[in-house]
Amino acid sequence: LSESGIHRIEAGLPAVSPADTEAVKRIAAAGFDAEIYAFSRCMISDVKLALECGVSGVIMEVPASHHLIEKAYQWPVERAIEASVESTKFAHENGLKVTFFPIDATRSSMTQLLDDLETVATNGYVDNIGLVDTFGVCSPHAISYYTRRVRERMKVPVETHFHMDFGMGVANTLIAAGEGASVLQTTVSGIGERAGNAPTEETVLALLTMYGMDIGIQTEKFTEIARLVAELSGVTQPANRPVTGEKLFNVESGIITTWVKNVGDDLTEPFPYRPELVGQSQPEAVLGKGSGVDSVAIWLGRHGIHDADTKEIELILAEAKGVSLAKKGLLNDDEFLDIVREVLPGRVS
Repeated sequence: LSESGIHRIEAGLPAVSPADTEAVKRIAAAGFDAEIYAFSRCMISDVKLALECGVSGVIMEVPASHHLIEKAYQWPVERAIEASVESTKFAHENGLKVTFFPIDATRSSMTQLLDDLETVATNGYVDNIGLVDTFGVCSPHAISYYTRRVRERMKVPVETHFHMDFGMGVANTLIAAGEGASVLQTTVSGIGERAGNAPTEETVLALLTMYGMDIGIQTEKFTEIARLVAELSGVTQPANRPVTGEKLFNVESGIITTWVKNVGDDLTEPFPYRPELVGQSQPEAVLGKGSGVDSVAIWLGRHGIHDADTKEIELILAEAKGVSLAKKGLLNDDEFLDIVREVLPGRVS
């Protein structure tokens, strides 16, 4: 992540376990270009662990919506505010940068949230405030309003932390950035609780290609990083996942295959961006029920057959579509060659 240009890495919550504490310590001591933060609850004991780890900043969480405080935590509201004031002040006094992270902020009333944020900022300390949509329930229209109101009232930089429960995380992050959010919290492949967080890859690529904002991150490393994270985490990703999906640049449609064949190197005609921009392989024509004659011609060419006429190619295509429908999937090379041997006897070994 650091080598790709990610600016800040939130290395973990040291209080989870001794192993997590050791991991955060090692990451903080590794000399990465990225700034290393820890995550913590609004508890002085958590902040002390973060200090022991040698991080430069801490993201400090506390429940924000009063109903969550009272029902899920079974605390009086005053307890959450007092803990926030005490612990953020302690973190600042001990040299840590403080991002205040109000859990479930988007299900609070705006007046209550802003009043509580101001109390913590005035009596405790905040450098940045997280715009936290814990359950991914905020619409893009509301995110715009939410971001503006917090910035206007608090006069400090704001950060995004949006979840994907309704698939809005990337859109909300981009809109908040447009409203002045200066730090965008994302995760590789969107990994996170429930439906996950706003994915790093989609967010950065959209900023670069749709908004013309190059924030210094090497998108060419995205696929490599995503596949490493999938392997290490055991969290598999869909083959058609945006940006890093394994089959994202596979082309089955006969129409699109013809486009790819005809445009040559001008791949932004049949695709929204070039595959190498995100570390993907070049487009590959696959063979299935949606394929066309150019798909067959390409597959024949792989086996050195360039003289099949139109009728022969159409016969092979018809057989290939039948196999694909029967197996409910794409053809492999052996299945294709079996058809070729039947239609073009003696032309392939």
